[in-house]
Amino acid sequence: MAQRAQPLGIATGLGIGAAALALTLALGTIAAVAWRAEPGGAGLGAADLAAIRFTLLQALASAALSTLLAVPVARALARRRFPGRGVLITLLGAPFILPVIVAVMGLLAVFGRSGLLSHALAPLGLGPVDIYGPFGVVLAHVFFNLPLATRLVLQGWLAIPAERFRLAAALGFGPAERFRHLERPMLREVLPGAFLVVFLICLTSFAVALTLGGGPRATTIELAIYQAFRFEFDLGRAAWLALIQVGVSITAALAAFAIAVPGAFGPGLDRPVAQIGPDGRGLRLQDMACLGLAALFLILPLAMVALRGLPGLADLPASVYAAALRSIAVALGSATLTLALALPMAIAIDRLDGLAGRTIQAAGTLTIAASPLVMGTGLFILLFPLADPRLLALPVTATVNAAMSLPFALRALVPAVAEAERSHGRLADSLGMTGRARLRLMLLPRLRRPIGFTLGLSAALSMGDLGVIALFSDPGHATLPLQLYGLMAAYQMDSAAAAGLLLLVLSLGLFWIFDRGGRARAEP
Repeated sequence: MAQRAQPLGIATGLGIGAAALALTLALGTIAAVAWRAEPGGAGLGAADLAAIRFTLLQALASAALSTLLAVPVARALARRRFPGRGVLITLLGAPFILPVIVAVMGLLAVFGRSGLLSHALAPLGLGPVDIYGPFGVVLAHVFFNLPLATRLVLQGWLAIPAERFRLAAALGFGPAERFRHLERPMLREVLPGAFLVVFLICLTSFAVALTLGGGPRATTIELAIYQAFRFEFDLGRAAWLALIQVGVSITAALAAFAIAVPGAFGPGLDRPVAQIGPDGRGLRLQDMACLGLAALFLILPLAMVALRGLPGLADLPASVYAAALRSIAVALGSATLTLALALPMAIAIDRLDGLAGRTIQAAGTLTIAASPLVMGTGLFILLFPLADPRLLALPVTATVNAAMSLPFALRALVPAVAEAERSHGRLADSLGMTGRARLRLMLLPRLRRPIGFTLGLSAALSMGDLGVIALFSDPGHATLPLQLYGLMAAYQMDSAAAAGLLLLVLSLGLFWIFDRGGRARAEP
């Protein structure tokens, strides 16, 4: 990329500083736990090794099921056009921003011992379904990651040039030949990356294991860190587990980036795929069944949360609404900090060539390899000699949530900044537009859409976080997810259902307000 005549020196400097802060949050907290860890791994026992083994096994099982089930759903979406298809595809992105604790409540309402499935099986003489333990952890992970895997596989299907399908139809290919020559090469290219992305996400899932796991058979590394820290105050053991967590996550992240099979089809003419191969009643019924079951699996748990929670909204205690206000404050703070880090980093990535730009981008995405709990453990170790961490619970939670949202923010902002500079940068240079004027008059009007998405995504993810706050907070400073977990632990299920509905509405509402605001004010 050619250097421009008058670079945004201030913005570039701020971007470098933001990258340094991101590196400090990711690597500095890792260094803190490494410094605190006892040499030789003496703090690890048989239970910790079992937690490591279960973490890997449940992540493998969750990723395998999510990607395998995504194949027929993505195939049905790729070859069918029907009313509401766009809404269904949008729905496939919803679980990513849903509060985990709310989704778990919905899954309990459907698959729990008193859920819909258990009631349906009772007349057949079959016992109630037990969702707690390994089965529940894997089920929840599939609920969250099946939509993500479907979106990834769907992109692969739509990337096959339409001319290839027309040629296959002209040659009289049946379903087996189409699969062998067109679909199997695409799946060989897409599925390994989708599998590793889901595997990485499942490695660092804390709230699912906290609510549905536990016990010797279903304790993950993250849950073991929480137990060592919160109940035993064994910082050395927590530090070793944190290092193992980071090591496994970085290995999975590097594998996800490294595994990329080159596309085998070449470019097409960008024509839409009207129909993938010959159609028939059997195929239509098969596709409709796949889409119907997937939609039911995603919608029914959330519908149950709404039905059970609505009657109790008026009777919620004041502590729940106070926790909701704290959660909103944390979400807004996290969203603001995310944008304050991501925007100058995106500008700096565009302005700097070669290694410097790639280094800044790598610093922004590195936080995805460190789980929030690992980062929280490191921050506790750093803050413990200086202040009572409980007094800093909310600011620390907002900071960690911002760091975890940073990779997604950069993915939205970096291409948008590059496009704005490509389209209007030379005109701005000719007008001598630099610094604040360039940012205000040229960049920001063209970044409103990705900025709105960034703020909404960060606020929604932070609103539903049940990770760092569980380490630091006490009952007097609980956020809404932590308050909801306390109600569930106390078996106050009516209040928990109402609090879950409130959390769901607030999370989706924040995302909608910011995202819609960015779209409404964006240039046509």
